[in-house]
Amino acid sequence: MANIRPFRGIRYDQAQVPDLSQVVTQPYDRITDELQRRYHEQHKNSFVRLVKNRATEDDTPADNVYVRANSLYRSWLDDGVLVQDESPALYVYHQTFSYPAGRELTRKAFVAALELAPFETGVVLPHEHTLNGPKADRLSLLRATGVNLEPVFLLYPDPQTQINTILDAAIAGQPPTAEMRDLHEHEVRQRLWVVTDLAVIGEVTSQIALARRLIIADGHHRYEARLTYREEMRAAHPDSPSDAPHNFTIAALASLDDPSLTILPTHRLVHSYGAMSVADLLDAAAEYFHIDQIPDRAAFLVALQATGRRRHAIGLATSDQQYLWTLKDVRAMYELAPDHVPAWRELDVSLLQTPVFERLMGLTQDSIDRQENLRYLRDPEPGYRALDSEDAQFLFLLNPTRVAQVRACAEAGEMMPQKSTDFYPKMISGLVAMAVR
Repeated sequence: MANIRPFRGIRYDQAQVPDLSQVVTQPYDRITDELQRRYHEQHKNSFVRLVKNRATEDDTPADNVYVRANSLYRSWLDDGVLVQDESPALYVYHQTFSYPAGRELTRKAFVAALELAPFETGVVLPHEHTLNGPKADRLSLLRATGVNLEPVFLLYPDPQTQINTILDAAIAGQPPTAEMRDLHEHEVRQRLWVVTDLAVIGEVTSQIALARRLIIADGHHRYEARLTYREEMRAAHPDSPSDAPHNFTIAALASLDDPSLTILPTHRLVHSYGAMSVADLLDAAAEYFHIDQIPDRAAFLVALQATGRRRHAIGLATSDQQYLWTLKDVRAMYELAPDHVPAWRELDVSLLQTPVFERLMGLTQDSIDRQENLRYLRDPEPGYRALDSEDAQFLFLLNPTRVAQVRACAEAGEMMPQKSTDFYPKMISGLVAMAVR
């Protein structure tokens, strides 16, 4: 049973920071070096200084990104830049965006404290593999600050969208407590309402308890780091009560059945790879795929999307040509990946990883995890530029994973390949945080 509760959120004081668009950020793992620089220059109180502080050559155990983040966090509290709400609340969170094709959608979520549950309990289900480096990074930040700075994004089953109905009624006619547009992700409109009504909170809590299985959409590393932190705190404080803050994580929850749930594709750019030429790869791929050459890039992308609605399809772009690959026989995936469940074998990203990357190109799971020859791209344009400048050899394009596929893999206990999903838009960082010690 999933257990949520309201919490006293930590938020920017808008008397001191009236324009939140100047301080909120993308999640830490979406912040490139260039975006980090822009955030730092944008505002002295940018949230990036907490979630992804700048490293320096002079960092030491006593002065590093985590120590500085904690020092800034404490000083911002002391100076009133950040304030903690007086009453426990749920935070209704709406993101309005126009994507794709200009159609406006609003993804509705709410932010609550969720009791941490190990994956083996079946209360919270992962869908992607995690890597040790990012988990260690988030754990170090949590140890230093004692704060959940960014929410884990989870999905709950609610076919009748009852929770959204309850929360829509609770905020009806009320202006949002906080409102801004994300300057770095297609002008997504972000709105937050603070809900302290105990009757509303009770209704939502009861509904989530019935939901049972929650699926992590984004934030696997954060969730696992917080599980580790919980165990550390329990060992250090064996007499702490079951409702101690370290037993909970901040979570943004959205309905699995919300039609506004949007997943974007994540493309793969292959660089620093010389084991096969284009001709070698095409010749080897013919064992598993029908290959159609499509000279025009725009027509190629249209064909990839159209074909993907009917069957498995992968796109390959090189410096001078595009190729549409369609699987000859679905039984090939059963032979190549016999230890995986059918839902996993039916993913286009699995099709790319198993027969193409591992079998044909000789990339190991270890090298894929370390991204030795791969870059992950939401937008194919930087990939095309890398091909044109001969900084990369191949660009593999994919259609987006479907929400139903995420659900099927998670409920089957099957981890999808890394970067299988890109839920859009990202949950913004800096709207609300939660102290856990």
